[in-house]
Amino acid sequence: MLAVASLPISADSSELIDEIRELEDLKSAVSARQARAAVALDLAQRSQQADAGVPAAERGAGVAAQVALARRESPNRGSRLLGFAKALVTEMPRTMAALESGQLNEWRATLLVKETACLSVEDRAAVDEELAPDAGTFDGAGDKAIIAAAKAAAYRRDPRSVAQRASHAATERTVSLRPAPDTMTYLTALLPVAQGVAVYAALTRTADSVRSSGDGRTRGQVMADTLTERVTGTPGGVSGINLNLVMTDRTLFQGDPEPARLEGYGIVPSEWARALLVEEQGGSEDQPRRDAHPLVEGPRDAHPADRSEFKVLLRRLYTAPGSGELLTMDSKARFFPQRLRRFIHIRDHTCRTPYCDAPIRHIDHVVPWHSEGSTHLHNGAGLCEACNHTKENPGWAAKSMPGGVHTIRVSTPTGHSYESKAPPLPGHRSTGVRIQSEFTN
Repeated sequence: MLAVASLPISADSSELIDEIRELEDLKSAVSARQARAAVALDLAQRSQQADAGVPAAERGAGVAAQVALARRESPNRGSRLLGFAKALVTEMPRTMAALESGQLNEWRATLLVKETACLSVEDRAAVDEELAPDAGTFDGAGDKAIIAAAKAAAYRRDPRSVAQRASHAATERTVSLRPAPDTMTYLTALLPVAQGVAVYAALTRTADSVRSSGDGRTRGQVMADTLTERVTGTPGGVSGINLNLVMTDRTLFQGDPEPARLEGYGIVPSEWARALLVEEQGGSEDQPRRDAHPLVEGPRDAHPADRSEFKVLLRRLYTAPGSGELLTMDSKARFFPQRLRRFIHIRDHTCRTPYCDAPIRHIDHVVPWHSEGSTHLHNGAGLCEACNHTKENPGWAAKSMPGGVHTIRVSTPTGHSYESKAPPLPGHRSTGVRIQSEFTN
């Protein structure tokens, strides 16, 4: 790796294109090698677990999580990578050969694996043979062409399984939220096609009607506002929802530029956070009053009809207090008290497993309670459900490391270790106060 990085870069355009292509082929070959290594790891771990007396149904647990850590990916991504590797190595040799030779990259090989996932091993192998690169199937083809070819070949082999897969897809309908730039979010709904088209058509009709009556908002703005109002039942879109905003006292009272953090979203500009807190008549956006009343208006850029009142509760959270039940409480109880759970959730923000940024679902012990782990702040961590179950598998261990920033070291059955530090809160370089604000309608 270091040898490649130290090679001089050519000044000739033709040589540069050749190098880019060679490196792309190398990336494909490395991906194929990683797939073979992942399958070999799975077999080795299953063999070791069998020797240790692990029941057959439980063998292989935790392998995908180890693959994820080694590849610096999330556990969810690790599961998909291991499944991808197994399909290529054991069921799709032609696709594997194409990946090794550079005729396919990892993403396009993944598309072929995904589109044949509903088939039996025999039918999948037949589709793999039919779509062999030496038949010219992939020459000059883009992603959509590859997907279409794989779907058509799969349907020809087993139309019933493909139809069942489409029917099962409706059970996976869901709604997700992820951050977008500039204090925006992507609210995504995965719906059956009929319902998705119906929702979009209803929003479109409303937007066209409102704009024809002289509304100055764009079509997209009207659709977004209509969706928010119909789901929440209020024009401003906030109805009994708690928002946890973490900021320093300097940001709130002194106009400090240190950004704040909104739980469930991430870092937000200080000006935006202050605007969310300020009263309409109580002060300016840049200098909120210290005696602000706990009832505040919504964001300043909202339309008058969209403004709604929030109840604001300010709580001081200290970085390293000498005492205080919230932070230093030690308990013999198995479950974390509610206030301590809330603090751990705000401190960790997302799952504390290295490379996993899934939402926190469990607040649990770093050193398990059944292994004499105590119930206190330093031994608590926020985890997603999958990671919390993974750490209970044989050979896995975790412990909190000493230091100023809460750090967890995770050890896997192969003896490898990975560290995870709690994300820095606003003003983390100082020992000042944190202000947590909760808004409820």
